[in-house]
Amino acid sequence: MPDALAISLNGKSLSVRPETTVAAAVYIGGESSFHRSVSGEPRGPLCGMGICFECRVTVDGVRHVKSCQMLCKQGMQITTDV
Repeated sequence: MPDALAISLNGKSLSVRPETTVAAAVYIGGESSFHRSVSGEPRGPLCGMGICFECRVTVDGVRHVKSCQMLCKQGMQITTDV
């Protein structure tokens, strides 16, 4: 298993350890807002176990992925929807 995975967060290169969730990678990358509510308020993870849907991001072009439920993979492209 590699010591680090190379991923992309909002177009910037980022290195994370294997077994890092996408939500943790977003925080490691310095982002605190994952998407915006219908009224435009910034939103981020609340429950951390996939129930609240507040951690949704775009992963490899797929929108509304629950980032707290997905592990990072080599070459993954993550985009926060803000």
